[in-house]
Amino acid sequence: MAARALTAVPARPGAAGARPAILVLPGGGYARQADHEAEPVAEWLASLGIHAFVLRYRVAPDRHPAPLEDAKEAMLHIRKGQHRFAVDPERIGVLGFSAGGHLAATLSTAAATGNPDLDVPAAVPDLSVLCYPVASLTHEAHQGSVANLLGGAPPSDLLRALSPELNVTPRTPPAFLWHTADDDAVPVSNSLNYARALFAAGVPAELHVFPQGRHGLGLAADHPGPRQWTALCAAWLQRAGWTDSVHQAAAAGPA
Repeated sequence: MAARALTAVPARPGAAGARPAILVLPGGGYARQADHEAEPVAEWLASLGIHAFVLRYRVAPDRHPAPLEDAKEAMLHIRKGQHRFAVDPERIGVLGFSAGGHLAATLSTAAATGNPDLDVPAAVPDLSVLCYPVASLTHEAHQGSVANLLGGAPPSDLLRALSPELNVTPRTPPAFLWHTADDDAVPVSNSLNYARALFAAGVPAELHVFPQGRHGLGLAADHPGPRQWTALCAAWLQRAGWTDSVHQAAAAGPA
């Protein structure tokens, strides 16, 4: 089950008391999980004083709703304290890359679909960080992710129900998004349209679009433009009250 697929990285350094936690969802087109978007990202979050949990959710040949079930189970596992870490149950977030970003955004918007199988309030994150996410299955979608998640010729109502950009409400949690303008795998419109929907619903959001950078950069430490995202995100998390001054020495990300 999802709990056995979780890798936990505790907050540090010297993080005392109940700390926020973030569930990390690597990308991989619902065909695999990209290792560089997994534990290294958890280590970065831990350096900010945030407990991090990496989920290896099910992928093809497993189909929907398997990944979402795994993510919901992981969120409930973290929020209910079924682990050895001091986690603040009111500050549980999610961070996802590419298809993992789709899964993170689906968690954030599932309550809007009207489907009781998707709507589990305690599994909805308190904020989300979406890195070049697949935010739509209907408009400039990443067809590999669609096929791996739903198989061939999925019905249009299911595509709409699993398109986060179409399911944002005022209850959707705040989001930090980043993308590159020339991403040729997942078009930047995915982030633009999701952010536009958040703004229209009155949900706080921050969006950064960098001019250049291939898809799948992860922490992007070797890319002068996109590598700024970790510092920008750390500052956003601090303003949200999820980090404190003790941990801001690590805000710029890994050396």
